[in-house]
Amino acid sequence: MGGGLNGHDLYKKIIALDNLFGAWTEFKQGKLKKQDVVDLAVVSEEEIFNLHRQLRDGNYRHSAYQDFYICDPKLRHIHKARAIDRLLHQAIFQILEPEYNRQFIFDSYSSRKEKGVHKARARFHALAWRLSSNNTKVVWVLKCDIKKFFDSVDHQILLDIFARQIKDERVLSLLTEIVESFETTLGKGIPLGNLTSQLFSNIYLNELDQEIKRKWRVKNYVRYADDFLILDTGRERLEQLLLIISGFLNGQLKLSLHPDKVFIQRFAKGVDFLGNVIYPHHQILRTKTKKRALRKMKKLKRELAEGLIPNDHFRQVQASYLGLLKYCRGREIGEEIGGF
Repeated sequence: MGGGLNGHDLYKKIIALDNLFGAWTEFKQGKLKKQDVVDLAVVSEEEIFNLHRQLRDGNYRHSAYQDFYICDPKLRHIHKARAIDRLLHQAIFQILEPEYNRQFIFDSYSSRKEKGVHKARARFHALAWRLSSNNTKVVWVLKCDIKKFFDSVDHQILLDIFARQIKDERVLSLLTEIVESFETTLGKGIPLGNLTSQLFSNIYLNELDQEIKRKWRVKNYVRYADDFLILDTGRERLEQLLLIISGFLNGQLKLSLHPDKVFIQRFAKGVDFLGNVIYPHHQILRTKTKKRALRKMKKLKRELAEGLIPNDHFRQVQASYLGLLKYCRGREIGEEIGGF
């Protein structure tokens, strides 16, 4: 039997009891205060064996989603699957993610080990600094944002991408069940709340990454989820790339760029990327982020004084905001937040 994504034992690896029980161990970390996870914990062994039988016999069906809204910081519509379905997402992720991760480009930073927001910003700054020859040359930055990305992922295109490499029909059938368990409009959309959606989004946008890096030979490119940057010493080259990228997204992935969140500007003027405005010699918190942090801390201080929240929660949020400031210039706001 072959290994990797094209092996015919891929399905057996996903549904293997050791993988399912390993997924449970990973899945429950930090979640045992959530009622649905507590309920599953009581009967976890029985439920995992039952899930294994359903998968083995081809009888598994994904359940409906519970939906709710969170502010993170903007209003987001989250769809949450049943706990046993989320455990299966973890089991799938554990087998497929290492295989796909090897194919992703270095400069893709979302939902990957040893990557993340801070490293994406640091990489952008390093590329810009090098291209500018230590700030002696003008560097232009094309910043793009994909409009309503998660709502716009085309199911058939995603499944076709899977089918190019995965040859085990049972895996393709299981992925189809998960992908088609949710839609925002007919045949489109993946839910923000699924662990598998993080992997699926990277697989989907890897098509763009490969096109940009391999076909168009763009050296200075950084992507975090649906935000990405391209750097060049010539503005005209970026204007040409913008047209090409827009055409590729529309034609190949049925996605579009957000018209209000695409711009080309000089690095020296500061580039707003992932919550910070990044300059050649420093970075600062985005003004909206700064105002939101101060508002949030004032509200929490009021709730703490009224006994509505525990002190631990207040200190936890305070520490998270102070943690953000470690990566940028912000002594004054740091003192203000630390003084609450």
